[in-house]
Amino acid sequence: MSEGEVFHEKQRLELCAIHALNNVLQERVFTKETADDICKRLAPQCVMNPHRSVLGTGNYDVNVIMAALQSRGLAAVWWDKRRSVQNLCLDKIQGFILNVPSRVSLGIVSLPLRRRHWLAVREVNGQFYNLDSKLKGPACIGGETELRSFLTEQLSQDVAEMLLVVQKEVDDDGTWLKADDSRK
Repeated sequence: MSEGEVFHEKQRLELCAIHALNNVLQERVFTKETADDICKRLAPQCVMNPHRSVLGTGNYDVNVIMAALQSRGLAAVWWDKRRSVQNLCLDKIQGFILNVPSRVSLGIVSLPLRRRHWLAVREVNGQFYNLDSKLKGPACIGGETELRSFLTEQLSQDVAEMLLVVQKEVDDDGTWLKADDSRK
């Protein structure tokens, strides 16, 4: 599969969580409306929903991502970045959703502000791709060695976090982690 055949949604409003979900799933499954419905289910009594932007432009939190994945029989496993990414059992992981610092810009002007941004990484036909919705298209990372280097670099940022996207059974039995790493 060429980069042109890899599913990749581009950034719109503050919908990076939705784009990351769809990019990691490699199809358009979630919309702003489905994410807003999840927010309402998570906080039904709240006038100001804590799981999204008060402006209604997105900016969904990790709870929305986790609930969305659960609706598809998947789980989001928080990765303890004190561990080495060498301990990941890549063949059990469907993809990765990272939360990283990102520059804020207005048009072509970059502001001296940083916000949090969700992005997806996933394997397609033996190659791993950075599916960041702020990119013009999918960016090929390479094989397992290059992926591990990419993830290590991303996680070296102080406020970066990573979720592993796995089947529920893989989460339940912990097989996303190599057997020789006893800290689950």
